[in-house]
Amino acid sequence: MLLTTRTHRGSFADRRVKRARWRRRLATGTDRFDPYDEGGWELRTAEHRNSRGRKARASAARKVAAMRAVPDGADGLGWLQLTPREPGIAWHAPAGEPEYLSVGFAVTGQAAGLESPAAMRRAASAWGVFLESKASASNLATSVQTITRVLPPDSAMQEFWVLSALDDAAPAEAISSYEDVLRLTGENAMVQRHYIVVRWHLTEQFRDAAAKYGAGRDGWRGLMRQEIASTITGLTDARLGEVEVLSARRLAAMILHQQNPSRPIDYVADVDPTRIGLTSHDEFSATVIDDLDPVTGEPVTWWHRTAAITSENMAMGSRTPLWALPMLLGNETQTVRTLSFHIRLIPKGEASTAARADVVRDAAEIRSAQEKGRLVADETGSNMSAAKRRASDLAHGTAHQGAEWVGFVTISERTRDDLMRASRILEDTSATQLGVNRLDWLDSYQAAASGTTWPLARGLAPGRTSIAGRAMNRMAGRSEKDALS
Repeated sequence: MLLTTRTHRGSFADRRVKRARWRRRLATGTDRFDPYDEGGWELRTAEHRNSRGRKARASAARKVAAMRAVPDGADGLGWLQLTPREPGIAWHAPAGEPEYLSVGFAVTGQAAGLESPAAMRRAASAWGVFLESKASASNLATSVQTITRVLPPDSAMQEFWVLSALDDAAPAEAISSYEDVLRLTGENAMVQRHYIVVRWHLTEQFRDAAAKYGAGRDGWRGLMRQEIASTITGLTDARLGEVEVLSARRLAAMILHQQNPSRPIDYVADVDPTRIGLTSHDEFSATVIDDLDPVTGEPVTWWHRTAAITSENMAMGSRTPLWALPMLLGNETQTVRTLSFHIRLIPKGEASTAARADVVRDAAEIRSAQEKGRLVADETGSNMSAAKRRASDLAHGTAHQGAEWVGFVTISERTRDDLMRASRILEDTSATQLGVNRLDWLDSYQAAASGTTWPLARGLAPGRTSIAGRAMNRMAGRSEKDALS
């Protein structure tokens, strides 16, 4: 009990695990990442073969381990479709997890300027309807990721407009005045960019449906074209503004920008979707990126740190659709950050069964405590109320489906001291304005943790289908050969 009791700094066992993981990473060389290069790989492997002595061989082995094809946050990433100007379909095979496909969508967001509370409620309801539609047992999507990127404004589009619309006879004072406007409006300002990522597991149901669109990978692409079109329609109906599917190059450009915020988020001129990792090394509480500023060509360094937001660390109570807004606006306006939530979609049947089981278990604990003359624990009573609400929402005849969620936030700063201050400010904001009692900093593996806020639908452990759910899937079997769906 003493080893596993939770405190505001986690349990003793958690801290020991983190320290052991960090020592292992330092020993194996996986605390560093160098993008794979054929010539460099041959040199490092030759050095390892020719090294003499235990220390020399260990040092050479660490250099070999540091050179990898993709960074830790994108382990097992490949592409089903990376054609320019076509939807980018990422194919994931992370170690120890089932394979899946993901597609990213850029949206302009539900709120544009001032909106009434009624309009925000309608928008939240429309988003709920979209999630319900994707969670049904007949749907192939398995999870949805929302991403909000907070970054300094980019005046490239305004500058392009000026170059294309500028009158040759325009006075120099007017041109200079417009440059001052762009500079002044960009000072101490931050903008938000919103993205949605949908994930499809490569299950037997997916392969069965894809076989009707063609053989092998062509069938997968044909099915995904239909799924992408359906998702665009659903996101539009969810009042998320303009919806645009991301190509492989745009998605890769966003990942490169998140590693090096000095890169414009839409800069795709030099992007190769198969090379998305930048040279980096880890400290215990941060991952550090060393790269070049594409505008000035000067070396830049960025420090990143990621934390998880879980339900067990949040205060109980009702929340509005804008409950996370303080983390996006914040007090430290110059901190570049990304807030991402992962939502696993659970069909109604499975979610209802789980809710009823929770009600029965909590009721049994309350009755047992009362019979023994003990006070009922506060958390047991709160869990009982929550389970009853879930069971009521999932009652027969309602449209609701089930869901599990987890949130992640990544902050980026130029120096270690700035990152330390930003971490403290984020903790204070979370506790005082969001009702998050504790941020779970994912220290000792920050490089991999960064991937939870990239547009790759990573961060949720693979879901476990109940025995009843697996039985129903087996009873459903494959679709009829001559059926259209």
